[in-house]
Amino acid sequence: MDLGLLEKPLFHLFGHDVSFLGLIAFVVWFGLGVLMARTLQSDLVRRLFSRLKIDVNLIAIITTILSVAVFVFFSITAINAAGVPLSWNAPLPGVSLSLFQMFLLIALLIAVFWLSSRTKRFLFNRFLAQSGLDRSLQYAIAQIVSNVVLIVGIFIVLDNAGIHLGALAVFAGAVGVGVGFGLQNIASNFISGLVILAERPITIGDRVEVAGIVGQVQHIRARSTVIVTNDNITMIVPNSKFIDSPVTNWTYGDPRVRFRIPIGVAYGSNIDKVREALIAAGKENPHTLLDPAPSVFLEKFGESSIEFELVVWSSEMSYRPRRYRSDLNFAIEKRLRAAGIELAFPQRDLHFRSGVVKVENVTAKERDGA
Repeated sequence: MDLGLLEKPLFHLFGHDVSFLGLIAFVVWFGLGVLMARTLQSDLVRRLFSRLKIDVNLIAIITTILSVAVFVFFSITAINAAGVPLSWNAPLPGVSLSLFQMFLLIALLIAVFWLSSRTKRFLFNRFLAQSGLDRSLQYAIAQIVSNVVLIVGIFIVLDNAGIHLGALAVFAGAVGVGVGFGLQNIASNFISGLVILAERPITIGDRVEVAGIVGQVQHIRARSTVIVTNDNITMIVPNSKFIDSPVTNWTYGDPRVRFRIPIGVAYGSNIDKVREALIAAGKENPHTLLDPAPSVFLEKFGESSIEFELVVWSSEMSYRPRRYRSDLNFAIEKRLRAAGIELAFPQRDLHFRSGVVKVENVTAKERDGA
């Protein structure tokens, strides 16, 4: 094929001629950009970033930004290769930044996110680890310092890029209106997160109940708190729920929790033997504390049973209360059966004031025949 035909203009675009060769070059560069962008979103790249001890969420942000930046870079290169020149140093229309400065700004913002994540890890795992402070307080300090580093770093990067904060006054006002309407929940959850880190009503590892969710606190983030239930289901709870809703913290201040197990035995049972059996059942569980020691209360004389209550303390089983109660109930049934004590069941006494009641024994065969 004649090379001149390949270089012959096919059409005009923005005042520039685009040839067949230019069109081929555009397709090649654009396809390469798509391929590179998809590669940066692969699991292999994420594993490489994870070796740098970067947080999983930060890795997702970095790979997404890099894939977009690479796609834009190859797209612009493809346009240049097609014969439509785009200068890397010329300011973009409506923006005082060039393409090169835009990519540099993206790289610096990624570096700020990485520095914020590394600051949190360094403070929590090394600098504060031997300080003697409570681990939950160490986490709160590390999280707050990390947020400060992130905010200050973003301001510094924007200022050095020529985007002065004073020029953002109008934008900040528009954002304020948006926060008042559409983003008020996000702002509320963010502020609630700061209050949680400052007051520490909940900490990492606590077992809590809030808004019908029961589980162990795994992470306290800027907007939400991650709770893992005993069914190994991860629940994401907005931080505002811990501020405006009643919260039950099973391990706040003191990990010891008292469990109450109700038991009903039949009338005529030896109550001393019942008490001994219940205390023995409580003590034989390895998770029961001996101080305070298990105790038994005779609650009341019910309609069909004498009702007792076994009270035991545990510092471990607050994370698995259902399992603990089940184990105690199994042990109680075993002890009462060994002592010859009958568990109560509903009973009713019938009194006939007059008349005659005929009682007749009927075999199963006669009943089936009837």
